[in-house]
Amino acid sequence: MEPFFKDYLSHMQRLRDDALRDLESLPQDAMDWVPAPEMNSFCALVVHMTSAERYWIGDVAGGKSRGRTREEEFQAHGLKKETLMELVRRTYDETCGILQKLTLEDLAKTRTAHVINREVTVGWALAKALMHTGLHVGHIQIQRQWWEQHQQGK
Repeated sequence: MEPFFKDYLSHMQRLRDDALRDLESLPQDAMDWVPAPEMNSFCALVVHMTSAERYWIGDVAGGKSRGRTREEEFQAHGLKKETLMELVRRTYDETCGILQKLTLEDLAKTRTAHVINREVTVGWALAKALMHTGLHVGHIQIQRQWWEQHQQGK
């Protein structure tokens, strides 16, 4: 595997590990907790984050088309913490499999990103996935802090 893709995966692995650590520290009843109106639960955040990663890396960069209904991701609820953690792990494994097949030349190839209705390069899609995953791991980290404060205030 090219050093670029190894480096990319090391960043995704760190994000995966951060998300898993934060989820592991939470009880099951936190998974559907919503801190305030117009915010998402941990469950919805994880389902959306992993769906987006699979979309940008699998569908767009990897050329797979599995279909995605983004709006449904935010309706996710009732999933066990272990199921969410497995979803994070499985998504990372899928990312590894796709990146193992890509070459540096592939980074300049264009693909259609239906979610934004435009052509993007594979490199752009990979950058988008990394940025987006990092953003939502940060949301999970902050929300975990809110959960802990919420529990102290009970």
